[in-house]
Amino acid sequence: MKRIKLINKPDFGAVERAKIKWNNVAKPLHSLGLLEEAVVKISGITGNENFDLNKRCAVMMCADNGVVCEGVTQSDSSVTAIVAKSAAEGTSNINIIAGTFNADVITVDIGMNVDVYSKNIIKRKISYGTNNIAEGSAMTVSQAENAIAAGIDIVRECKAKGYKIIVTGEMGIGNTTTSSALAAVLLGVPLSEVTGRGAGLDREGLKRKISVINRAIEVNNPDKNKPVELLSKLGGYDIAGITGLFLGGAIYKIPIVIDGFISAVSAALAVEICPLAKDYMLCSHVSKEPAGMKILEYIGLKPLITAEMCLGEGTGGAMLLPLLDGAIAVYNSSHKFDNLPIERYVEL
Repeated sequence: MKRIKLINKPDFGAVERAKIKWNNVAKPLHSLGLLEEAVVKISGITGNENFDLNKRCAVMMCADNGVVCEGVTQSDSSVTAIVAKSAAEGTSNINIIAGTFNADVITVDIGMNVDVYSKNIIKRKISYGTNNIAEGSAMTVSQAENAIAAGIDIVRECKAKGYKIIVTGEMGIGNTTTSSALAAVLLGVPLSEVTGRGAGLDREGLKRKISVINRAIEVNNPDKNKPVELLSKLGGYDIAGITGLFLGGAIYKIPIVIDGFISAVSAALAVEICPLAKDYMLCSHVSKEPAGMKILEYIGLKPLITAEMCLGEGTGGAMLLPLLDGAIAVYNSSHKFDNLPIERYVEL
């Protein structure tokens, strides 16, 4: 956690040079909207207005949540391990989407309740799943810190391997319950506004889920002003690990992509820990979960994609990659005012 002190503001000079470069592209000013802003932001993160994103990956944090025993999900915890192994072997949904856009998938066991044997799974297990948040803290503060540190370490390792951008992903049955609990505390809104059906609960299941989260908040009495403690009380290892990815991006100066609701809650926690972390995040889409837009507004970021996705694994985040590729292609094109008999647009 000491590494958080290394976080500073992005490179302002690179930001200004990127804006000048955009303004020389032969088109109306700012006409690619949020995509232009994303390119400028990446320039500031990397300190280079002539960056590339040719090597990219999605990091999927896999963990189990003790609260599943309360019947808050349609499927049981065994699905976490099944999907994690599929991702490690290249056959899950995230592999298909990421592969389409030339991105690797890195599968991390940060707290599954079983050991999944695959040479492609990175072992960062903090413990075999978390405790039931309806009865007490999910984990100790020390375990939360270790999970955050594991996420930071993954970014450092990815940077060393030449990755230029990281998409955040997760797999953990029950993690919309933990995320909704965290969102309710962070946003200070009723549980009904932040709790959805997850992977397919019926009406009674949703009522049960809300009741369980309410018990968890009452039992743990969390304080939103103590984000690591809040995470330890109501979160999961997957959320903690992704929080570390966002902080790692700010430490090691590599853009980190927010996926859906669970990823966005992790991003919000990272911002609570260090507000400057926001400057190193890229927002992909807005989740179909009820609090999807609310949590992004809380962070202060706008989604580039609105497609009512809620698949997880990093799939929505990976969808941002081709949009960035298109914007960067225009940004780097030779179709510039310097080369054409066209009068430049000016700010009015």
